Amino acid sequence: MTSLHGLFVPLITPFTADGALDPVALERHANAVLDAGATGLVALGTTAEPSALTSVERARVLDICAGVSAQRNTPLIACAGGNATAESVEAITALPHPVAAILSVVPYYVRPSEEGVIAHFTQLAAVSPAPLIVYDVPYRTGRPLSGATLIRLANTPNIAGFKHAVGGIDTATVELMAAETGTTVLCGDDRFASPLLALGAQGAILAAANIAPREYADLIAAWQTGDIARARTIGNSLDALAAALFAEPNPTVIKAVLAERGEISSPAVRLPMLPASPAATSAALAATITRV
Repeated sequence: MTSLHGLFVPLITPFTADGALDPVALERHANAVLDAGATGLVALGTTAEPSALTSVERARVLDICAGVSAQRNTPLIACAGGNATAESVEAITALPHPVAAILSVVPYYVRPSEEGVIAHFTQLAAVSPAPLIVYDVPYRTGRPLSGATLIRLANTPNIAGFKHAVGGIDTATVELMAAETGTTVLCGDDRFASPLLALGAQGAILAAANIAPREYADLIAAWQTGDIARARTIGNSLDALAAALFAEPNPTVIKAVLAERGEISSPAVRLPMLPASPAATSAALAATITRV
């Protein structure tokens, strides 16, 4: 299996000023984050606004990301699946491109039992053409998972690991990291990336890396090589940026910053998202000035 260690950037979906998909900007941005040191790409994550895309647009985004990844010989993680097991199986098995892994979220809104979550991912893993990464993000799903459940999932065949985004370093996180299951844990909370790397996470999937891919790649490398002083310095310096980028709903501020820097043509998002406010954009631009 391709290594899933390192920095994976969950790409934004650029739109033109009139709200159309901008495939040229997406391809350019994908190459830019790889040039800056990212290990690989994530297609159709939350940051890509997939629920606001048509099925044709989602297919086009995946085609572009797969093309860049193939050309650059870098791993691609594709997001698929939702809160219904049968539909998730269909989405995962219908992916048209080979990928390094499939990122699938804990079933949201319906709030199944933890046994139901295990049964859901066991069924997905049994049919998935690529290893699964469980996206554990309880503040979006409404379904927190215990350490015991995370460990059981980690030991499930064809589940490669987790995008761990639980809003802090909680008891379940400590229990998962202490279990030494051999699973891959990727930080999914931008402000808690450095602490989770310190506990032994092998990499990250971070929306803020759309803005500062080199810095986040350096952060991961510093923790992995044992350069603790540098890792702390980088992690602490990036906190203000992460906070500023999430001051308003993701990815509105990220898109505003990229547009201000001329890296995409427009900060446009689709309803129900609204564009970032001038104040949030200015604060995030100021936070990008710091470089380590």
